[in-house]
Amino acid sequence: MTEQIERLRKQIVEFKSETLRELEDFRIRILGRKGELTALFDNFKNVSAESKKEIGKLLNEIKTLAQEKLKKEKEYFDNHDAEAGSLISDRTLPATADGIGSRHPISMAKNEILEIFTRLGFTVADGPEVEDDWHVFTALNFPPNHPARDMQDTFFVERNPDILLRTHTSSIQVRVMEKQKPPVRVICPGRVFRNEAISARAHCIFHQVEGLYIDENVSFADMKQTLLYFAREMFGENTQIRLRPSFFPFTEPSAEMDVSCKICGGKGCNICKHTGWLEVLGCGMVDPNVLESCGIDSKKYTGFAFGMGVERLAMLKWQIKDLRLYFENDVRFLEQFETVVV
Repeated sequence: MTEQIERLRKQIVEFKSETLRELEDFRIRILGRKGELTALFDNFKNVSAESKKEIGKLLNEIKTLAQEKLKKEKEYFDNHDAEAGSLISDRTLPATADGIGSRHPISMAKNEILEIFTRLGFTVADGPEVEDDWHVFTALNFPPNHPARDMQDTFFVERNPDILLRTHTSSIQVRVMEKQKPPVRVICPGRVFRNEAISARAHCIFHQVEGLYIDENVSFADMKQTLLYFAREMFGENTQIRLRPSFFPFTEPSAEMDVSCKICGGKGCNICKHTGWLEVLGCGMVDPNVLESCGIDSKKYTGFAFGMGVERLAMLKWQIKDLRLYFENDVRFLEQFETVVV
């Protein structure tokens, strides 16, 4: 055992760590529960009685030596880090450029949408996220107990059926129509909430941008040309659109708008499910009942409205396949947008 102790002593004396990882490996190998020194102490019970005093002294000395070696090495790394810190705080050193973060893809998509419509004369309007039933449903032609209310699973506040988290930013449009006489031309961005299961294609929190234009003699053709301009500015000048009949309680007639798939050029691919088209927004002519509810003469004025999901447009623009990535703050995902200029 004396030879084993001396061999171990030599290893300890000659040891020099380059990294904290090496130092930790050394501690485990020598002093760990299954380390070499621990094994020697376990074998001490087999030492003859006349040798126990001498061997015991050697074991205690080598244990102290190993502990002091670890302490000395650890102090070296601590002091080295402190010196590095003092160098960083030295104001006489040349400045280094810090890494610059990037905008979130939702912010970039929203800002691009707003920029396009402000060039068309739309102004940005905002409103509260906690709303009442009137502005979210009733004023938009959702009578009480109307089956269309089931289209949106709503979060109600404190079990009060009149107070809720808005399910769409159309509530902002109602507030604008109540306060402003036509002509009205607004774009309404904001966060909305629906009680939906979270998955790759759905979330209980998402963002919308809705637009409203009311004036005399506003037609469906005006809406179509406005949305065609938007689509080509957003997705490219060769983008085509198509309008499919649909239903929304607050517009009549109503339509869903698709854009030609920019991935395959309309030929069909996995992204567009081999149809050549991608659905991007809903739109329609404002229902006269909505105008009257907000104090606007429906016989004199007409208008159109449209609404789109920002997450959906960002998914199409940058081919993002999982909507949950927007909310996880994964730096690896966000860093991909540092070079994107919008």
